[in-house]
Amino acid sequence: MSAGVAVTGLGVVSPHGPDAETLFDALLQGRSAIAPVFPELPRPACAATIDFDPLAHFTKLQLTGVDRVSQLAVAAAERALRDAGVPGSLDGLDTERVGVYAGCGMGGAAALEAAYRGNGRVPPLTIPAFMPNAPAAHVAMRHKVLGPVLTYSVACASSAVAIAEAAAAVQRGELDVAIAGGSEALILPGVVMAWQAMQTLAGFEPGGAATAVRPFARDRSGFALGEGAAFVVLESAERARARGARIHARLAGWGLSSDATHLTKPDAAGQARALNAALRRADLAPQDIGYCNAHGTATRAGDLVECEALAQVFGAALPGLAVSSTKALHGHLLGAAGALEAVVTVQALAQRRLPPNAHCADPDPECHVPLVPAGGASAPQLSAALSNSFAFGGTNAVLLFTRD
Repeated sequence: MSAGVAVTGLGVVSPHGPDAETLFDALLQGRSAIAPVFPELPRPACAATIDFDPLAHFTKLQLTGVDRVSQLAVAAAERALRDAGVPGSLDGLDTERVGVYAGCGMGGAAALEAAYRGNGRVPPLTIPAFMPNAPAAHVAMRHKVLGPVLTYSVACASSAVAIAEAAAAVQRGELDVAIAGGSEALILPGVVMAWQAMQTLAGFEPGGAATAVRPFARDRSGFALGEGAAFVVLESAERARARGARIHARLAGWGLSSDATHLTKPDAAGQARALNAALRRADLAPQDIGYCNAHGTATRAGDLVECEALAQVFGAALPGLAVSSTKALHGHLLGAAGALEAVVTVQALAQRRLPPNAHCADPDPECHVPLVPAGGASAPQLSAALSNSFAFGGTNAVLLFTRD
């Protein structure tokens, strides 16, 4: 088995709460954060939003020109560093050997929408607030990071790719510490209407928003958007042990691939290549993996293709794999989805408990994967788990975590 890279810090700003433990407990209980939004729109809409006070992390003056997407990123990164026992000032570190690797799919959507709706008055800091690399830049400025500060904008795989690239840099010895993750804040009328036009968002009857997202169910109809941020702190296992850090898990493998077939239609062969690459890097076999946090967007085509890819890779070992998509409860965070779901996967490993595949009373018989039941499940032998992120554009990212 590959030694992998140590995950020593977890930080989230999520629809379920401000820390990884609160988030995971809510998921185990099957609590949905999805609720109706924007009643003024022509069609009903729902999303998972966050009650977030930026003044807990910024002064009013600092907030000038800082979009919500960057505010969430700064908060989550601060929490990850605190959890890792790394001071926010990075005292004792060579900050040229610290990097920030962030994923963001759409940038400062609020800043752009405000500019469009400003009756001709466009705030002068609209571009700095909107640019997709602003979250990474704000994290770097907050902590005086002088190493690489990189942004990956790869739709739904953005933050999973960022974490994989950060781990590779740590493993190569280029960095001592990487702050890696992603953020997204796009619950805005214009953005929601654009996704509705693609016919990918879940429909629901009055009172049914909380259970609208049903991954792998026969009656699934799509996903609900979510907002939030999640970051992890990565370092070598040797460095983590030397400083007495708690290791939540190891990122033992990762796989990246391209479908190169269609901009929005997923491809099982491409996803299987990423899954196999993660297994090879970790030097593990399919039967070693006990849990998969699936991409599971609850779209008609997406769920079927992901199940086909898992079946191709796992073969006879598939019955031993437990699968769930937590997007049913926290929504689809797009560019931040991979990071948030990576944190969930690490928590599943650490606690050896599996979050449910919620709202799936009638599984699709064509989705031939073993789903975690509504009440969640205990997994006393769990030692390795996957987190899948499969993006528009055909980029696939798989993170493979093991217990330390």
